[in-house]
Amino acid sequence: MTQIPRTPLMLGLLGLLPFLWSAASHLSPALAGWALGYVTPMFVGSYVGLSYGTIILSFMSGVLWGFAAKAEGSPAATGYVLSVIPALWAFFMVTDSSQTSLIFLAAGFAGLLLLDASFAGQGLAPAWWMRLRILLTAIVLACLSTLILT
Repeated sequence: MTQIPRTPLMLGLLGLLPFLWSAASHLSPALAGWALGYVTPMFVGSYVGLSYGTIILSFMSGVLWGFAAKAEGSPAATGYVLSVIPALWAFFMVTDSSQTSLIFLAAGFAGLLLLDASFAGQGLAPAWWMRLRILLTAIVLACLSTLILT
């Protein structure tokens, strides 16, 4: 596989910060208490993970749409249909701040990785795409698992 270009790698890693913050502020009451002196509860603990994760699943639908646009005919139509699944999943399944929504959000990211693999397998994604997506998804799922299991 080819090396992940620096800019997508750096932006992808920076995009993990809200997930990492969510897990850290969930695990540490002291950190959460400190943060609440500066931000609203929406930006601490599981709330930030849920809201940001929902945004990212929707964003990734747009990325997949762009991959679908590289295809033609029936594969393009199938790609467009598949590309909207992450956004619709987030909209219909992540409905509140419950453990169930966290589980559905994690499932959405796992499913997204399967969609990434499908687009990559068709040659619609860059050659380095799966290396980046596996790395980012593993960290996202670890953070969401922390919220679910603790």
